[in-house]
Amino acid sequence: MTVHLCERDPRVPRDRLLDDLVPPPLFAGVSFDSYRPDPAEPSQQQAVETLRAWLDGWTQPTPARRRWWSRRPPAEGDGVYLDGGFGVGKTHLLASLWHAAPGPKLFATFVELTHLVGALGFHDAVEALSTYRLVCVDEFELDDPGDTVLVSTLLTRLREAGVRLAATSNTLPGRLGEGRFATEDFLREIQGLAASFTSVRIEGEDYRHRGLPDAPAPPTDETVRRAATSEGASLDHFVDLTRHLETLHPSKYGALLDGVTRVCLEDVRTVEDQNVGLRLVVLADRLYDRDLPVVASGVPFDRLFAPPLLEGGYRKKYFRAVSRLVALARKGAEAATPSG
Repeated sequence: MTVHLCERDPRVPRDRLLDDLVPPPLFAGVSFDSYRPDPAEPSQQQAVETLRAWLDGWTQPTPARRRWWSRRPPAEGDGVYLDGGFGVGKTHLLASLWHAAPGPKLFATFVELTHLVGALGFHDAVEALSTYRLVCVDEFELDDPGDTVLVSTLLTRLREAGVRLAATSNTLPGRLGEGRFATEDFLREIQGLAASFTSVRIEGEDYRHRGLPDAPAPPTDETVRRAATSEGASLDHFVDLTRHLETLHPSKYGALLDGVTRVCLEDVRTVEDQNVGLRLVVLADRLYDRDLPVVASGVPFDRLFAPPLLEGGYRKKYFRAVSRLVALARKGAEAATPSG
């Protein structure tokens, strides 16, 4: 029986919101040993050694502490921050750190943290996350000053509660916001958070210069509907789905895909509205986390977002979403092509 995402309104309890904050399936089995540093970039091997030492430094008991962990606030620079371009393995290393660390522990993207706060409320989010020993934040973003201050404040509260912090981004913590936003208050918030981290720079080729990937040619509506007959496939009109997403809190987008094995969309159109675009970015992340093939008619995914969106302040988000959707569309094209 074909699933229609537009007919779903999942109920996501607080415990699931927290339990789902683990490395995505793509990084479920990674480790420091499975990371393959580039011999031409010694900083990559150095990063592995630094993270191992960092982990050993706070998991080993001392004469002054009978337990290996303490709820006292960590010292200045006691967090770790992985800095580097796209494709150098930051998420792999952050997930490896999470897997190697004792629990309780949490792994979330920056966006997932903002959604968690939105779903629970700031006070309850601080209370819930303060019970963890380690919180890993992947892809700390600066697209929205409000969200940046929100997450900075959240992490500050967690640090005060004795939670260890590890994060990734593409700029050094001390340079977050530099040259992009003018308000002194915003920079002050970022600089205060930056003091909590020791930066680990990972050199390597940055793939951002490659621009948007070429998307496969979209199939016909008939092909999409045929692909939707497979077990666990969903089928929705693109416009209907964008309208449905507006009615759901983004923290539910993952649950929206429960049990789905393939996502089929009819009549994908170029999006010009920023709010619609940002919701699709979140959906693209959840699809990518689950490695779900996408079969979609209409415009190809490299034309999903209108040029003004790709040139604006959220450009990085949109490029990431397009890259991920194109990869999933290629998987969908393979799956929808009859064999023989």
